[in-house]
Amino acid sequence: MTLIVTTEFDLNKVAAPNLPRATAQYSAQYQEQFSNVLRLYFNRLDNILGQLNSGSDLIPALPVYTVATLPSAVTSGMSARSFVSDATVTTFASNVVGGGANKVPVYSDGTNWKIG
Repeated sequence: MTLIVTTEFDLNKVAAPNLPRATAQYSAQYQEQFSNVLRLYFNRLDNILGQLNSGSDLIPALPVYTVATLPSAVTSGMSARSFVSDATVTTFASNVVGGGANKVPVYSDGTNWKIG
């Protein structure tokens, strides 16, 4: 089975827990509640790390843009990768141009987005 990590899954849904407020004096009930909150939080993190470390069963999803909405290739940096849904051609290593119907992966060469 192949797992795909996207914003729709738990990877982006883990938030720091709301910890219970401490009591003025030691309370076994408070300490147990505090431990349970942390235990649940770290169990979720462990599950996500387990998915990420599952080796070849994990395919990270690339963000999908139209060519017009791609972030700058310069600020994204060399070797940044993405996916476009409206390329005019599919020629490997050519500059990507929008306005077509081709869905292709793209990479930044540090200056331009290239198909590939």
